[in-house]
Amino acid sequence: MLGVKSQRPVDLAREHGISAQSVRNYERDGVLPPAERSASGYRRYTPVHAAALRAFLALVPAHGHAVAGEVLRLVGAGDVDGALRMVDASHAQLLRDRETLDGVAAAVEVLAAPLPPPVAGPLPIGALAHRLGVRPATLRKWERAGILAPERDRATRQRVYGPADVRDAELAHLLRRGGYLLAHIAAVVRQVRDAGGTEALADSLSAWRARLTARGRAMLHGAGRLDEYLGTLAGH
Repeated sequence: MLGVKSQRPVDLAREHGISAQSVRNYERDGVLPPAERSASGYRRYTPVHAAALRAFLALVPAHGHAVAGEVLRLVGAGDVDGALRMVDASHAQLLRDRETLDGVAAAVEVLAAPLPPPVAGPLPIGALAHRLGVRPATLRKWERAGILAPERDRATRQRVYGPADVRDAELAHLLRRGGYLLAHIAAVVRQVRDAGGTEALADSLSAWRARLTARGRAMLHGAGRLDEYLGTLAGH
């Protein structure tokens, strides 16, 4: 606790249910400032170390282990602005994730439209373009945008589109008709692939939104702990 003048590694660890070795590892990695040493060489941690550990453990669920560690290392090096820039970047990523989620949710209605019957085998680019009523150049443009990732025929090196590729192209075609931008469509198609289909994607939206909400709240908690750490440093 902050009122305690000096703590052993085990004392600092007990508050958070972690091992004393973890505390020593965090010090080794620069997450915690270097410990003071007793006359006999034992580590002694101060309120600054306790605040640093609280901040780090609160930042991990908000920003991830790597970012949380770098934020604490930058603060320890005196680069508070650099640390806050990393926090800002993480908040900006959360906003982009929210925008993607909102776009996917809006697209679910479009995705609910019936698709043509699935294909039995791979299609060449011309056959897929004909199936969709688009030009082959459009499919190549979608590939450059990250929407499609067709394989190549080993002999001819021509693009071939398997059933999953055809499904992605048909979804992209529906979304383009709905006025969605290519970058947005690429994000939606990735979500469809990860979810295993449009129905699973629709079912996953509430869980996805809950995860973003939890991350946003973790960011609020982490920001408070980081501010406490900065205040403790300033008064040390």
